[in-house]
Amino acid sequence: MLRKLLTHLKPRTADQRTFALKIKSITGYMPMNLIAYEQALRHHSVSRTIHHTGYKDSNERLEYLGDAMLNAIVAEFLFKKYPFKDEGFLTQLRSKIVSRESLNELAIKIHLNLLVEYDRKAMQNINLRNSIFGNALEAFIGAIFLDSGFDGCKRFIIDNLLRFHIDVDKLQSTETNFKGRLIEYAQKNNKPIDFVVEEIADGKNKIYQISVNFAGEIKGQAQHTSKKKAEQMAAQKSFELMNLSSEV
Repeated sequence: MLRKLLTHLKPRTADQRTFALKIKSITGYMPMNLIAYEQALRHHSVSRTIHHTGYKDSNERLEYLGDAMLNAIVAEFLFKKYPFKDEGFLTQLRSKIVSRESLNELAIKIHLNLLVEYDRKAMQNINLRNSIFGNALEAFIGAIFLDSGFDGCKRFIIDNLLRFHIDVDKLQSTETNFKGRLIEYAQKNNKPIDFVVEEIADGKNKIYQISVNFAGEIKGQAQHTSKKKAEQMAAQKSFELMNLSSEV
């Protein structure tokens, strides 16, 4: 019914048809509500103020909607896929799937990043580099919901993302607590370890640079706006450099 009501929004110009075909290459169907998709792919850095309240036509509201749809649909998918797993397992696995890193990678895999409008200067901000495409994917999901309803949104998430681009069974065994494992290894082998923290100003943002000092040597280093994520990233790099996967 919703798609029938939106028939007046079908693409008419050559540019609209080209854009609609690009959306179809990702979703598998010809979109009708092009306005929603255009907004979903417009980052705040290139948005315009369109209301006296200061509201801008960026993808942030659609990101909110898409985030809600994504979490609900992934939760139901995992609930049915693992009927004998407890809440903790399901919550942890969902968190891995909908993490900012995972969504950023998904957006690139389906080539959504090629359609996102943003100010290239914004990519100098490390926080945006880690989230801009993942946020756009959530907004894109919000646009799909507006265009084709809950069922269409669910089909896209399950068929185009979960079953095609994510190995859920493999993901459940993927290690994420590299810091804990590295500390455990150091204690087991009586080696000193220290996570050295340096704060770097980046405009209005604060970036944490973490260096892993293992037995007097810097083994891994990483930066992130989240201190915890920077620690995990630095620990993971140390793990790989020291080739510890089979030892811990």
